[in-house]
Amino acid sequence: MMIPVCRLADLPRGEAYRLDIEPPVAVFHTEDGEVLAIDDTCTHQDASLADGWLEGCEVECPLHASKFDLRTGAVDAPPAKLPVRTHQVVVDDGMIYVRPSEAAPNLPPCVAARLGAGGPA
Repeated sequence: MMIPVCRLADLPRGEAYRLDIEPPVAVFHTEDGEVLAIDDTCTHQDASLADGWLEGCEVECPLHASKFDLRTGAVDAPPAKLPVRTHQVVVDDGMIYVRPSEAAPNLPPCVAARLGAGGPA
C-alpha cells in the first residue's frame, strides 16, 4: 500500500516531513535531492527523528545524538543500538509516496508498551 506524503516541491532539500501513521515515519529530502524514509522514532528513546539534524544521508536524534543512516537504517552513533526500519519511497508526477516496511519496528520500550507492539528487549 502506497501512502501519499506531500508534493516534492513542498519538502525543501535538507528538510523532513513526519507522516502520522502508527508508528510514524520520517521522510527526508537530502541536500543531494534523494528522498528517503525511515521510522520516525529513535530506537533508544521516544524522540522524533524528523526533528533531528540532517547531514548527508544521516540523521542525528535531537535527544541523545544517536545517528542513523537513512539508506540502511543502521545506527552510526550510540547510544542507540538497534536500527530503524527503512521504507520504500516513490516520487510520481511530483508527489511523494511511502510504502511502509512489513518488518517489525524496533521501538524503544516506552513506545512499544504504549502501542502494545512489543519491542526490543
